[in-house]
Amino acid sequence: MGPGEVRRVERWLASARVFLAVSALVALWMDSGTIHYSIWAFGLLAFYIAQGMIIIIFLRRRQQSTPSFRVLVHSADIIWPALISILAVGQGNTFFLFFVFVLAAAAYRWGLWETLGTALAAVLLLWTESLALHWGFFPALYGFLVRIHWPHFLGWLYAFLFHHNWPPLHIDVTYFEPKALFMRSVYLVVIGLLLGYLAEQQKQLRAEKAIIARTLGRARVDAGVTGTLQDVCRELLSIYRARHVFMASQEVDSHRVFVAELSAEGQGAPFQWLESSPKDPETYLHKTPVAACYVEKNRRNGNQAFSLLALDDSGNRVAEPTSEFLTSFAQVHPFNSAIVASFEFGHEWLGRVFLLDPTLTGETEEELHFLQEWVRQVGPAVYNVLLLRRLRLRAGAVERARFARELHDGAVQSLIAVEMQVDVLRRQAVTKPEILPGELGRIQGLLREEVLKLRELMQQMKTLDVDARRLHSVIHDTVERFQRETGIAAQFVSDITDLQMPQPVCREVARIVQEALVNVRKHSQARQVLVRFGATNDNWKMEIEDDGRGFPFSGRLSQRDLDSLGKGPAVIKERVRLIEGELTIESHPGQGSRLEITVPQPKAAAHG
Repeated sequence: MGPGEVRRVERWLASARVFLAVSALVALWMDSGTIHYSIWAFGLLAFYIAQGMIIIIFLRRRQQSTPSFRVLVHSADIIWPALISILAVGQGNTFFLFFVFVLAAAAYRWGLWETLGTALAAVLLLWTESLALHWGFFPALYGFLVRIHWPHFLGWLYAFLFHHNWPPLHIDVTYFEPKALFMRSVYLVVIGLLLGYLAEQQKQLRAEKAIIARTLGRARVDAGVTGTLQDVCRELLSIYRARHVFMASQEVDSHRVFVAELSAEGQGAPFQWLESSPKDPETYLHKTPVAACYVEKNRRNGNQAFSLLALDDSGNRVAEPTSEFLTSFAQVHPFNSAIVASFEFGHEWLGRVFLLDPTLTGETEEELHFLQEWVRQVGPAVYNVLLLRRLRLRAGAVERARFARELHDGAVQSLIAVEMQVDVLRRQAVTKPEILPGELGRIQGLLREEVLKLRELMQQMKTLDVDARRLHSVIHDTVERFQRETGIAAQFVSDITDLQMPQPVCREVARIVQEALVNVRKHSQARQVLVRFGATNDNWKMEIEDDGRGFPFSGRLSQRDLDSLGKGPAVIKERVRLIEGELTIESHPGQGSRLEITVPQPKAAAHG
């Protein structure tokens, strides 16, 4: 446990200690008619409550709880119930519950062996008190204290304790009879075992959770599949302190087998992909019902054999497992012991992990169960890295294909046409020199148009890093650049001062504005453009209005109408869908058009 968790546990135990002591005091006062307790027991119980309050104050003032302080408090918690029980008269001794509290405290603080040790210490203390009572030790001690001649500086204490009408010291020896004490001892030991076992299980689950969480943190898309597998295999080597780890995987569709190894020998040993071999499926992925196993080599009659402890997919033991699937692997990679686990990713990949010569710190079957759980938790994270990398590659390929198509159908075709026109103009320059100025101007216009297209394409290729703080400036720069490059009067207006828009939505809104301005330049023949950004109670609203030709329809159409009629800009419609927005187009042919994009605000942003 970390320091923060230790401090919380100690504070809870301190509060429970005081609550239990106060409850016992109230219970004794309410039940005083049937169970008679001496005033000495009440006094010690009050002292125990005061001690608990002091511990609470101490824990409130200090930020840390040292191990020595915890041991000291725990020792006092064992001694006080035994001491108070001596002074209780009657068989209904409720102070026995304090021992259960001590056992629970040991379980919370430590684990099985500490809790069991606490139970044995309490039993030993009770039996020691039983022997002392039967030998008359405590009454003799009390009489000695009464008759002793106290020094002058302790006279006031003696007068206060023994010159008042205190009741005599009564000790119920029957409570400490061996017959009754034997069963109480058995209770304590059994409760100590159960609480200690629960504490040990909880501690083990916490440790396993921490290990799996640490390993999941190694699965990073930026590290790639190889980097992620390398970090994951290093974690495996660290967990089991193994000598080597081999990871074999097979793609189900193509049946290709990939094998990688990582050695624990030397610092920073490289993660290597082994050369493929036709024997790899038989060596590493031989079919077997065994999902996980621990194998050791032994020799019987001079012949090498394996002893196996195997589990199936459900974690149950496999009766009489065969080691045939390990024979080929052992010939290629010799080992003394190994732990093996199989995995399957999305019905696309299957494989097996081999840890050679591991060091097991717990029961073998429990270690196998943990390895299976580790594979189930970490495997999907690694598979997600693979899928994300694959999606990125495919998205990159699609984007490159789109840009290649744009260049081929746009700039390349236009440049070829310009080259042909220049060649024709060169031939006509001698016979028709008067047409040169007009034709050169027209060609210059075509080249200017293609330069604008190439700039727009390059702008789309750039990664757009925009958030709520930069969205206004990005849109403002986009509108200014549009006006400067096209000569079309453009303006951006916004009435939002404090924008709380998620970054993905900001990025798509900026792309929508860029795409809309590109469409205005290409198709509208507009002279003026207005980009307006505002907000209502629950939505953000972006408007792009121009005075150009408009769309080939008249009226106001929603996104559903546009989809059913097959009209409207496809790229903008797709981006609006990504941010769960709504597109509306109002068109007046020959007079202009207006695009309205409405984006719902998140609840936190709407009410913030």
